[in-house]
Amino acid sequence: MVNVGIVALLEAKPGKEEELGALLAGAVDLARKEAGTVTWYAFRAGPTSFGIFDTFNDKSGREAHMAGQIAAALMAKAPELLAQPPDLRNVDILAQK
Repeated sequence: MVNVGIVALLEAKPGKEEELGALLAGAVDLARKEAGTVTWYAFRAGPTSFGIFDTFNDKSGREAHMAGQIAAALMAKAPELLAQPPDLRNVDILAQK
């Protein structure tokens, strides 16, 4: 059962929107290789607003993801692509379909 997740809200620097979108879209292959990641979504919510929503069966899967390649790649590119530090929120899943 999926019990926990992460919501990451990202704001691109002006002129870096497409590069951030490409970075996120390209990360899906890495997410598919993570055994503990149940679902992983990258999305665009506005002209400069992006995000990631992912779910895990337990906290250990979430912790492994945060220590993995996607988080490392995003943090390495954050100073170049993001207008502000990412807003990372650990969430508890209350219901699902």
